[in-house]
Amino acid sequence: MNFFDIGNIVFTIGGNGVSWLELASVIAGLTCVVMAGRNSKYNFWVGYIYNILLFILFWNKHLYSACLLQPIAFAINAFGHWRWTHPKAGEESAKDASALKVSKLSMRGWCLALTIVMVAGAIWGYVLSQLGTSWWKDTFSPDPTPWLDSFVLMLTLLAQFLSAQKKWDCWIVWLIVNAANITLYLSAGLVFMPIVSALYLANGIWSLWTWFNLYREGK
Repeated sequence: MNFFDIGNIVFTIGGNGVSWLELASVIAGLTCVVMAGRNSKYNFWVGYIYNILLFILFWNKHLYSACLLQPIAFAINAFGHWRWTHPKAGEESAKDASALKVSKLSMRGWCLALTIVMVAGAIWGYVLSQLGTSWWKDTFSPDPTPWLDSFVLMLTLLAQFLSAQKKWDCWIVWLIVNAANITLYLSAGLVFMPIVSALYLANGIWSLWTWFNLYREGK
C-alpha cells in the first residue's frame, strides 16, 4: 500500500473518506499548533513535515494553488525557526536568553498588516473570480467563493508571519481564520475538516490566553 496514495481510505465520516495522507497531515498540523501554543521551538520541525505532507496532498488532489502556497509557508516556517532561536538585543525571553520573547503588534503594525491583507486579498480575489469564468474556462473550474477564499488565504499568511515573529496577536488572526474555515467547509458539505478546524479553534483560544501570560511575564 502506497502511503502517499490518497485513494487509501482509513475511515469514512459523514460519507467522506479520509486517506492516510489526509490523516497524517491533520495529525502533523494539530501537533504543530499545540506545540506552538505551548511555546515550544520544536513546533517548527513538525511544521516542516506538515508543509511537505500538504504539498503532496494538494498535488494529488490537483489543488495547484494550495500546493504552490506550501513553499511560501515552508519559508515562513524557516524564518520563524530562526527568529524564535536567534533573538535580537532586547528581545530575549526572561526565562531563556537564547529564545525570543512574546511581544505584541503595535497599532501602526496592525494598520500596515490589514492594509496589505486588504490590497493583496482584493487582487487575488479578482484573479480567482475570473479563473474558469472569463479566463481559461477550459482549464479551471470556477471558485464558488473566490473573495472569501482569497481573504482567508491572506489572513492565513498574516497569521503565519505573526507566529514567526512570536506576536501574541497571531492567535487573534488564527481564530478568525479557523472560524471562517469552519463556515467554508460546512458550506461545501464537508464533515471531517470542520471538526479539525474546531480543534484548531479551541487550541487558538487556549493559546491566546497562554501567550498573553507569557507576554506579561516577558517570556
